[in-house]
Amino acid sequence: MIEVKKFKNVLAVLDYFKDEKDCKVYLEQQRWGGKPCCPKCGFTKVYRTNRGFKCASVACHKKFSVTVGTVMEQTKIKLRYWFAAIYLITAHKKGISSCQLARDLGVTQRTAWFLNHRIRKMMAEEIAEHSLTDTVQIDETYVGGKRHNMHGKRRKMLRETYGTTGSAEKLIVFGMLQQDGKLITMTSPTNDGAALQPLIKKYIKPGSTIITDQHGAYAGLGSDYNHIQVYHSRKNYVAEDGHHNNSIESAWSLLKRGYVGIYHYMSAKHLNRYCNEFSYRFNTRGITDLERFADALTRTTGRLMYKHLIAA
Repeated sequence: MIEVKKFKNVLAVLDYFKDEKDCKVYLEQQRWGGKPCCPKCGFTKVYRTNRGFKCASVACHKKFSVTVGTVMEQTKIKLRYWFAAIYLITAHKKGISSCQLARDLGVTQRTAWFLNHRIRKMMAEEIAEHSLTDTVQIDETYVGGKRHNMHGKRRKMLRETYGTTGSAEKLIVFGMLQQDGKLITMTSPTNDGAALQPLIKKYIKPGSTIITDQHGAYAGLGSDYNHIQVYHSRKNYVAEDGHHNNSIESAWSLLKRGYVGIYHYMSAKHLNRYCNEFSYRFNTRGITDLERFADALTRTTGRLMYKHLIAA
């Protein structure tokens, strides 16, 4: 069994995983805890073959490798490159662009872009209903470029559609952060109560304390929650009882720095995956980069094909 503490940095990871066999052994350990099971039927008794495994179930008898049923299935990229990419994207607080990853790995930008999105899929977490409780900070932010940096025709179109000011043309990201706990982020079509309140009621346990700004979308939540408002419009950033929204604002700052400094653009189609990426790193900020790398390799289930990624 390979212990993650054995690796001190990314160089140690790459030095160890020089051979595909070593990569497969480690992936087997992280995916199945060293006890392979059939990804087709879930049967736990399997036979080892020269190329991988064979299910011992009479009804199945499927042959499979450690990558079947994962984001790495049928990959033409060596697992060593996968491991390097996973380490880099999980360790860099603001992410890593596909152009930079392509240069670091010696692959094409298209390959690096596909790698990035499949790794973001690994970072997605299943969210149980009422998984947030106690004290939860709530806020929304807006992702998109500034009008004065856009082409004249686009500025004209936005001005005619949305008016001279405002952020109506930008993409909306909604977030909920439990105090000393998990951050949940997702895109939202609008920033009104009809869109945001159902998400609050779905993921935050009734009776919890929720902290918001004075945005009208949060009006009326006091019947289900202890609703505390912080009036930013009055230059007030901490309520009288000490409650604030500063923690979720710090999460937004990482997202915005990643947008401005690394990615420069996040499309509406893929924005949820970027949210997965930043939420995962934020939620695992208390562990080391190597522990985060090992944890990410336990989340490989679920294939993302290129044709589905680029589909309209």
